[in-house]
Amino acid sequence: MTTVIVDYESGNLHSAEKAFQRMAQEQGHGPVIVTADPDVVRKADRVVLPGDGAFPACQQALFNHSGLFEAIEEVAIKQGKPFLGICIGMQMLATRGLEYTETKGFDWIAGTVDKIRPTDSTLKVPHMGWNDLVIDTPHPVFDGVKTGDHTYFVHSYHFTVDTATERLAHVDYGTEVTAIVGRDNLLGFQFHPEKSQQIGLHLIANFLNWKP
Repeated sequence: MTTVIVDYESGNLHSAEKAFQRMAQEQGHGPVIVTADPDVVRKADRVVLPGDGAFPACQQALFNHSGLFEAIEEVAIKQGKPFLGICIGMQMLATRGLEYTETKGFDWIAGTVDKIRPTDSTLKVPHMGWNDLVIDTPHPVFDGVKTGDHTYFVHSYHFTVDTATERLAHVDYGTEVTAIVGRDNLLGFQFHPEKSQQIGLHLIANFLNWKP
C-alpha cells in the first residue's frame, strides 16, 4: 500500500513525512512518498493533502501545479480511495473559504471556512496550542481515541459544515471550532497530527488502517 503526501510547496512537510513513515512502518504498510507528480498521485492507495498558511494562497499554489488537483480528484472522488486533508488541506474541501477574499473550495464536503469568533474576548485568534477533542459523530478514525484527548492547533479560520453529521469532532474555544470533518472516503483534520504527540500518531495509524 502506497501513501502519497502531496507537495505543492505549501509548508514544511518534513515532520509530516516522518510521522506517516513511522506509523506506516509500525502498521506494516507500504511506502510513504512525498511528491508533486500527478502520475505518482494517481497510483496511490491513499492521499494526504497538507497545507499551511492562508486558504487563497494554498488553493492558488495547488492549482499552479499542472494536473495535480485533477490527479488528487481522480484518486479521492472517482476511485474513492482514502483521502486526508490536514489544516488548510482540510479547509479546501469546503464549498468556499472567506479568508481575505471569497475563494472557491473543492466542494467535496459542503460548508464554509470562516474566521473563528470566540464569545470570550480574552481568547485570542489565532487559536494556537493544545485543545481537547469532543467527538460528535462516531467514525473508525476514533478507534482508541476518546473525548478529552488533545491535539495541537494553529489556525484563525475554521470549517462550518452544512451537514451536521459531517463534523466528526470539535473543540471548545469560546465557540465550537471544527476539528475533524469527514464523509465516505474523505477525512480532514484541522489540527496537525504530526505535532500532536501520541494521539496524533494514533490518528495517523487509524487513517492508514481505515478501509472505507
